[in-house]
Amino acid sequence: MGATGLAADPAEYRSRLQEQSDEQIDAWASELMRDVAIRRGVVRVVEDFLRATRLDEPGFERVFAAGGGPPAVVGHDRDGRLIVPAIALYALVPGLRSQVLDGRERLIEYLVENFEELVYV
Repeated sequence: MGATGLAADPAEYRSRLQEQSDEQIDAWASELMRDVAIRRGVVRVVEDFLRATRLDEPGFERVFAAGGGPPAVVGHDRDGRLIVPAIALYALVPGLRSQVLDGRERLIEYLVENFEELVYV
C-alpha cells in the first residue's frame, strides 16, 4: 500500500484496496492464502475463503477447477473439512474471477476479513 503503510483499521484498508488494480488485488489475495496456509494451515484458508466469497462447497470446487486447480485433489480431511493442496490455492483467484461477476469485490472481502492476519505478518 505504498510508503504510507498498510492501514490503521479494516475500514481504511478496504478503502485503500478499492484504489488498487485488479492485478494487485489478485497478487495480495494469492500471497495471503500462501502465508496463512504456512502459518495456520490450508483448512483455515479454505474456511476463510468460503465465508468471504459466499461460496458453498460445490461453488468452491467449480471456482478451484476454473482457475486451473485439478478437481481430483479436492477432498476432505478426517473431520470432514474441505481441503486442497496448499500448492494449488493460487487457482482460487483466477477461478473466482472467471465464475462470478463480482470477483473483485469478493477478493477484497477476503483480504479485509483477514486484516488481522496481515497485521500479524
